[in-house]
This record gives sequence, C-alpha cells and structure tokens, in this order.
Amino acid sequence: MAVYTQVPTEEMEAFLHRYNHGALISAKGIAEGVENSNYLIETTTSRFILTLYEKRVDVGDLPFFFALLDHLAAKGLNIPRVLPDRLGQQLQTLAGRPACLIEFLSGLSVTHPTPAQARAAGGALGDMHKALADFGLSRPNNLGLAGWHALAGRCGVDLDTIAPGLGDRVARELAFLDANWPHHLPTSVIHADMFPDNVLLLGDAVSGVIDFYFACTDIRAWDLAVTHTAWCFESDGTRYHADVGAALIAGYHAHFGLSDLERAAFAILARGACLRFLLTRAWDWLNTPPSAIVTRKDPLAFLRRLDFYAEVDSAALVGA
Repeated sequence: MAVYTQVPTEEMEAFLHRYNHGALISAKGIAEGVENSNYLIETTTSRFILTLYEKRVDVGDLPFFFALLDHLAAKGLNIPRVLPDRLGQQLQTLAGRPACLIEFLSGLSVTHPTPAQARAAGGALGDMHKALADFGLSRPNNLGLAGWHALAGRCGVDLDTIAPGLGDRVARELAFLDANWPHHLPTSVIHADMFPDNVLLLGDAVSGVIDFYFACTDIRAWDLAVTHTAWCFESDGTRYHADVGAALIAGYHAHFGLSDLERAAFAILARGACLRFLLTRAWDWLNTPPSAIVTRKDPLAFLRRLDFYAEVDSAALVGA
C-alpha cells in the first residue's frame, strides 16, 4: 500500500455518495507498500480502505482478484471483500484511476513475529490453500521465472548502483533456477505476497489476510516459501530465526500438509522467492518517483536471505 494519487476531499465525498456507508469523517493516506494508492476512510457508519489502482495493476485482472476475495470470504476466512455500491458495482473510477471500497478488518501487523504468530500465519495459509481447491479461475504469474529474467533485463547495469556486482549475482542465480526449478510440483491459485504486513493479528490469532494483488496460479509450495522468506528473518535479512521458521512450517502442515517432493524442493523455491523480491525491490528503488508517499524497501535485505538459502539444505528448513 502507498499513496501515489492525491484525492481531493470533494471527490472523495462524491465517491462515498455512491454507497450506503455514511458520510466522510476523515481520510488518511497509508504509506506502507509500493503497489497502489490507499486511504484509511472513516465515515459516520464504519471504517473502510479506499484503493486506487496504479499503473502496475492491470485493470483486466481486477475481476479475478474480486472473485478470489469473495470466494475466500464465502468459505469463512477472514478476508476483506470489495464492497458493491448501491447499483451493485464493485469497480469504480476516482481521480482518473480505477478504484474500489474495501472492508476494514481489525488487527495489527507485526514487525518481529513470535513463533506462535508464525504458526498462526502458517495455519492461515494452509486454510487458504484448502479453500482455493475449488476456485475455478486462474491467472498467470507475471513475476515467475520468466518475469524475473525480464525484470533483471530492465534493471540492467543499474543493479550495480545498488551494490557492486549485484548484476552478476542475479545472472548466476537466474542460471541456477533455470536449471533446477521444480516445475513438477502441484500448482494452485496462491497469495504470493503473504508478508507480515499483509497479515492482521489480534494477539496470536490471525484476524485477516489482505493485499491479494499478486495472487496468481503457480507452484503451491512456492507460496509457503515466499511466506517463509518474509516471516523468518530480521527485516534487513541479517539473521534467520529458526524457531519462527519451524513454527510457520508446523502451522501450515497441520492445516494443509506438505509432501516429500515439496519438502525436498523447498530451499530452491525459497531462493526463487528471494530473487523475485530482490528484483522488484531493486526496480522500485531505481524508479520510485520522489513525490510518491511511499516507503522504499531495501533490495539487499533479500540478497542476504538468498545467500542464506543457497547454503542450507531443505531438510534443515522443513524436515525430511
């Protein structure tokens, strides 16, 4: 989440008149994240999230995302739905951008997850994968292996302005993943971005999972690997917390399960997850406009994670 598009109060009030959710009291921009413009909206009836979709999100993908949220909410998961207006329309236009109004869920995101919180997050991911077994839509992963090659090419020699030799390190990792990527593993629709800031907690219980705009069809266990890279390290990637990692895996396994083939490939899947976030963070680091109200994230935090996974055996992470 972030704020790239500033919305005048008068336009926001007119937007809310399309709904039956009261009059605007306040609107606060949310700086976390990098994808869309987001506001926390308070009205005379409740709180909501207002999202304006920026250039990286394809408007043609929005029906998939909306249907996914509706499906998971209907299964009883704590997922915020996109709300329809008085005419039943979910997708709107505001300030020249596609926009929508989303349910607000209570809870806090943590920056230093405990093992108990990681176990709950793993369980929530497992429940999500179970609920998606009968979801009928699909969406290609534009940030899979082919997308990493494309993004590395777009960053080009500028990668070395982030860290000397980073371009060569990325090229070597791409070659390794080309040769070793486990294409044979089961696929599913996945969240693909389940970082701690996309999981809401009340104590040690998950009260909501948000931000599904990278959801796609890909290797199911890669979703767990993405989550592992995001939850189990210091934010700068300098230290791995084995107790948090074990708890995350245990929570997932208790709610969904992990096959021997998925366990054997886990370190490779995690390396792919690290490279994906290294590259998208590098691109944003190099291209975020100075006027954007957004927190840039350090690409090297995922280079450090990548180096860790390159030296560890899968069994040490998830068991044999």
